[in-house]
Amino acid sequence: MRSKKPSAIDKQLILRDPVCFLAFGFGIGLAPVAPGTWGTLLAVPLYLGVAGSAPVIYGCLVAVLFLAGIPLCATCERRLQIHDHPGVVWDEIVGLLITLWGTRFSWPTLVLGFVLFRLFDVLKPWPIRALERRVRGGFGIMLDDALAGACAWTALQFLGDFVL
Repeated sequence: MRSKKPSAIDKQLILRDPVCFLAFGFGIGLAPVAPGTWGTLLAVPLYLGVAGSAPVIYGCLVAVLFLAGIPLCATCERRLQIHDHPGVVWDEIVGLLITLWGTRFSWPTLVLGFVLFRLFDVLKPWPIRALERRVRGGFGIMLDDALAGACAWTALQFLGDFVL
């Protein structure tokens, strides 16, 4: 498989293929600039729909989306022949939901969680970057964003006491 620097991809393939269409966040991952940020934004309406749910219900939804993302991202990766294409944003959706798990909804909390998740997802501090390099396939694609979400969740819990 090729590295993360893809050459031109067939956008029509992504829009026609149901697996890649989902993995690309209903096509939002085709955004020419910051597809990961756009994918994270796609998670906001989903979060707003489940924000008041019991933590166990919310956690089950996140688990289902994470587990569904493994074969979804792996299949899209195989079809595109590009490892962890930046346009695959299913993992960003799950990552933001992890970040906001168990938080009481407020716009400041949502914005801070969004920013923290994007920071951890882009910067990939240890051990996220190390695992991203070692764990391949759909699980690897999902894992680094789940860990970024867990790190952002931890920071949000800490910072929330001071700034929210």
